[in-house]
Amino acid sequence: MSSSRTIICLLRNDLRLHDNEVFHWAQKNAEHIVPLYCFDPLHYLGTHCFNFPKTGPFRLRFLLDSVHDLRATLKKGGSNLVVRCGKPDKVVDDLIRQLGSVTAVAFHEEVTQEELEVEKQIKDVCSKNKVKVQSFWGSTLYHKQDLPFNHISRLPDVYTQFRKAVESQARVRPVLPSPTQLRPLPLGLEEGSIPTYKDLEQTEPVADPRSAFPCSGGESEALARLQHYFWDTDAVATYKETRNGLIGIDYSTKFAPWLAMGCISPRYIYEQIKKYERERTANQSTYWVIFELLWRDYFKFVAMKYGSRLFNLNGLQDKHVPWKTDRKLLDAWKEGRTGVPFVDANMRELALTGFMSNRGRQNVASFLTKDLGLDWRMGAEWFEYLLVDHDVCSNYGNWLYSAGIGNDPRENRKFNMIKQGLDYDNNGDYVRQWVPELRGIQGGDVHTPWALSSAVLSHAKVSLNDTYPSPVVMAPEWNRHVNKKPVGATGPSSRGRKGPSHTHKQHKDRGIDFYFSKSKGLNASND
Repeated sequence: MSSSRTIICLLRNDLRLHDNEVFHWAQKNAEHIVPLYCFDPLHYLGTHCFNFPKTGPFRLRFLLDSVHDLRATLKKGGSNLVVRCGKPDKVVDDLIRQLGSVTAVAFHEEVTQEELEVEKQIKDVCSKNKVKVQSFWGSTLYHKQDLPFNHISRLPDVYTQFRKAVESQARVRPVLPSPTQLRPLPLGLEEGSIPTYKDLEQTEPVADPRSAFPCSGGESEALARLQHYFWDTDAVATYKETRNGLIGIDYSTKFAPWLAMGCISPRYIYEQIKKYERERTANQSTYWVIFELLWRDYFKFVAMKYGSRLFNLNGLQDKHVPWKTDRKLLDAWKEGRTGVPFVDANMRELALTGFMSNRGRQNVASFLTKDLGLDWRMGAEWFEYLLVDHDVCSNYGNWLYSAGIGNDPRENRKFNMIKQGLDYDNNGDYVRQWVPELRGIQGGDVHTPWALSSAVLSHAKVSLNDTYPSPVVMAPEWNRHVNKKPVGATGPSSRGRKGPSHTHKQHKDRGIDFYFSKSKGLNASND
């Protein structure tokens, strides 16, 4: 079709034009560029151990948004996004043969098993066709070549050691400029239609008005979210105080879904934070955004260091735990029917919106692994299915931490579900939002319906084991917090205040985002 040099830019979790080295390099080395996204059938099969769907409805909606948005952006720059359904290596092979002018295939590197297998297959196809392969690193804040460790095997097993080393000895590379005018597609190349839910044998999700993440996918939306959270509202300046919230969109940055699909670059967020600090204010909150981006980096590098051990039942240290695989208990957890309102509210929010707060993720993971004793991979794969912001390294890394089998040997925490509920949803507003059958119970009493008198339950129109289940398990440490609430349903908990749920004062700085982190200093049953 064309004798001029053509480069295929294979896009995966890098659905953006800004700070994208694949585009940056291709622009300088070709007359024609083929930006390519493949809907890989492997992404729509079952998860590895428990066969949950691999890509759920909320993440698929976000992905379709992102693909449509990138196509629109590329069209404005004189290019287009070529979309195909099929295995990437087969699609690339077909395009090389069809075009006859492909000199290179460029892509961003990933670190986990299935993604690395795709890269190997692409390299094999290119080798067979005598086409160059050019890969780049672009998913983390700090480039892997800039880490102050001689080899990835020297990566510290404790986050704080990693953080201090990179902060003192490494630098964040500058953001690459976005090209305004892009090299065109080769003449005659079909753009290909973006598949529908039906094409992918999926059901379109129903929007829930209660969602804490009512946002669309795509680079345009990601950049607009940063503009809103930083520059329009200054919400970033109080982030550290609000980040453990449960209700609403602005209690946290909500960058994670766009970061997971590469719609926004972590380096761009860093650059904007530094600009905000220069022009508005620099405080613990602005630093905390960077702190969490570092957690995201850390999990990516942990996955590089440990490889497929990230997915092993016994974790990174080969620690043997007698995990259970009780399907009835799992179903109760998945469906928000455990009889523990704080757990159930979070699990229902996840099922109905694809999102869950930092605080919620830590708690439901602790409950599954420590209270129910279920195989942690059940939880990790359920999250993989439903989370709109699923990132394989962060998700599996965090589940290993929650299960106490991650790479930090000091990890041994168990959250107290009742204390956590009272600390972070002190007035019970969040529970009543997602567990409507308990709406008649006022204040903090909603966290322990089993401890209320039959008269109070009757008045609230709650019938245990009928309208709402009794707890599937009871932890002895919960009792310490049942008696600290006022008896009856006559008003809000004495631990709280009237009005919306808020972060308990003494806990406002506790923990870091589950999606980037483990909490600090949370041991045994103290929380």
